[in-house]
Amino acid sequence: MFGKYSSEESPLHNLQNDTLQSPPLPTTTLQIITISEGMQGCLDLKGSGDFRNDEINPQDTWLPITESRNGSMFSCVFHLLSSGIGFQALLLPLAFSSLGWSWGITCLLLAFAWQLYTIWVLVHLHEALPGPRCSRYLQLAIASFGPKLGKLVAIFPVMYLSGGTCVILIITGSRTMKLFYDTVCGGGASCDAKLLTGAEWFLVFTCVAIVLAQRPNLNSIAGFSFVAAITAVGYYTLIWVSTFSKGRPYSASHVPLQNGKSGMDRVTTIFNALGIIALSFRGHNLVLEIQGTLPSSSKHPSSKSMWKGVLISYLVIALCMFPLAIAGFWAYGNKIPTKVGNLSIFLEFYSHNASKFMKGVTYMLVIINCFTSFQIYAMPVFDNFELRYTSFKNKRCSRWVRTGLRLFFGGLAYLIAVAFPFLPSLAGVIGGMALPLTFAYPCFMLISIKKPQRSSPMWCLNLGLGCLGLLLSLLIVIAAVWTLATKGFHANFFKP
Repeated sequence: MFGKYSSEESPLHNLQNDTLQSPPLPTTTLQIITISEGMQGCLDLKGSGDFRNDEINPQDTWLPITESRNGSMFSCVFHLLSSGIGFQALLLPLAFSSLGWSWGITCLLLAFAWQLYTIWVLVHLHEALPGPRCSRYLQLAIASFGPKLGKLVAIFPVMYLSGGTCVILIITGSRTMKLFYDTVCGGGASCDAKLLTGAEWFLVFTCVAIVLAQRPNLNSIAGFSFVAAITAVGYYTLIWVSTFSKGRPYSASHVPLQNGKSGMDRVTTIFNALGIIALSFRGHNLVLEIQGTLPSSSKHPSSKSMWKGVLISYLVIALCMFPLAIAGFWAYGNKIPTKVGNLSIFLEFYSHNASKFMKGVTYMLVIINCFTSFQIYAMPVFDNFELRYTSFKNKRCSRWVRTGLRLFFGGLAYLIAVAFPFLPSLAGVIGGMALPLTFAYPCFMLISIKKPQRSSPMWCLNLGLGCLGLLLSLLIVIAAVWTLATKGFHANFFKP
């Protein structure tokens, strides 16, 4: 259905309309900023699907995303779980408290099916064009929408979901480290005397994360992704199992919060809840990159192994998210905290009746998960840094240059986290702007690349889902801005 496959990689610039008639020079680079007007897709030559990637474009073997093509279905499962299970899903009971049982479960099921479909689209568009593989989301966006529009619609959400998630991991992981310290220490004057400041907790987390981030490429961090997957499943399971076991407080109410409101407040409550559900699914900006670590040929395309990995990983994700949402709303109802800016508040809330040992285990699992998830989200940023260096120098990054670039990113992420510790409070606004990357763009990409017959079921389905995704993104952003304006917003610059 999706055309001919190839194992070559796509350069991101100097591609003209006549590219198919003449192979590029070996020094073709991947510079994103200088993409030419004539680029028509993710291809630079006709591919047979049997050439080695380094024989076509040597620079691809220098970059972290495409340096290793020796991945397997199991490594893809680990990467998908690491990038797909996020701490944002801890807010799902809050969404249910606004929507109620029936609408909450219905919206969660629809969102899960929708985003699983868009992943299916991305997996099969990875090699849909004759020629090089699209191993980066930005490449596929440019192949679909053209250089100008592709960069316009994709650069911000891709960079935010990579670098921005790393910053939020620093903030969340550091605050959870403080919770773990308080739990183990037990409080008192001696604990307070040794307590680090917020900026110092941020620094400790960043230093450890950057030390762990010295693995050379995406395929080499499969072990970190495995640990991230295990710890995420572990703390989700601990939370919902302990929630069921503790029983339901007598004062818990399951009447939707929006029932007691009217006008704009009612509307914004509903759309904020929909935003929480939509933003619980993350990692679409890494699907093509993860698939790019798999070997591929015309006889054995990477889409087969990748789709098996997607089905396995998202079955596990569903088994984590749905019980948490249902158990959390069943147990606490409208008693769920409404402050979404500090996710550590939810960790404290879910574990407030747990034993000291269970609290410590839960916090430790979250901390380890933040450290290991940081690696996969930082890899596209590392790839972009090394892309610029190799394009300028026309040679592979040395070990010291690679280390320096990653230290630079760690310092930059730390500075942003300290300067804007309230960044998670803006997740509704910024996340709503990035939401089309998950729910809308893949549908438009399929129409652009596969060109289904106008008014056919496939054309109508993807056009409808794409337009609905854009509309939902706009409404979620408006609702988030309205909520910030009416409830107030505390911008504590440089006060983590």
